[in-house]
Amino acid sequence: MENQDQLAPTAMRRIKSFVLRQGRMSKAQQHALNQAWPKFGLEPEDKLLDLAAVFGRIAPTYLEIGFGMGTSLAAMAQANPDRNYIGIEVHRPGVGALCKLIEELGLSNIRLFNHDAIEVLEKSIPPASLAGVYLFFPDPWHKSRHKKRRILNAEFADKIAHYLETGGEFHMATDWQDYAEQMMDVMSAAGRYENKAGINQYMPRPDYRPLTKFEQRGQRLGHGVWDLIFVNNK
Repeated sequence: MENQDQLAPTAMRRIKSFVLRQGRMSKAQQHALNQAWPKFGLEPEDKLLDLAAVFGRIAPTYLEIGFGMGTSLAAMAQANPDRNYIGIEVHRPGVGALCKLIEELGLSNIRLFNHDAIEVLEKSIPPASLAGVYLFFPDPWHKSRHKKRRILNAEFADKIAHYLETGGEFHMATDWQDYAEQMMDVMSAAGRYENKAGINQYMPRPDYRPLTKFEQRGQRLGHGVWDLIFVNNK
């Protein structure tokens, strides 16, 4: 019998930054998913997307990694109808929730992946095609033994630069101070970026990033939130 370790692709051996916690999908979310997915859903394939064909127009395209329940992505898409948005989320109830928002708000400028973001980037996103990438409140993996699972590391920072157009922005936000400090260290060391706020400086929350209920609750409890925006200067 052949050695299975030898057959396993690199992607299977990669330390993943998420654990699937699917939870229960409501009937409304499932209905919205069934209705919206044929129009707005995308599947990663071994060919790059033609973004103009996918959206039916040429417009600046922004990608959010891990959109959760989709409230921020839907709000940004509603506020900026002249922009295209791609959302990636592994948790199916979140995809269903965003599909419900898409229907309720009548949005047409969002496309969705229910898949691992790294695989989507590698298989589907053309190089230098994105005006911005958003990574809002990723899993902090706060226990010391789990920090290696954080999605933001040097390799990931370089990967994102590959998909950003010149002048494109990588915007991160976290409510964990030590993760914010790690983000700052990683991004400052990456040679393809410039900190929009200045060396070792954090940004005030830009108006385009919606203030979530979770964030509002954290602020009332005295929790901090850190935004970092780095510009691709290649």
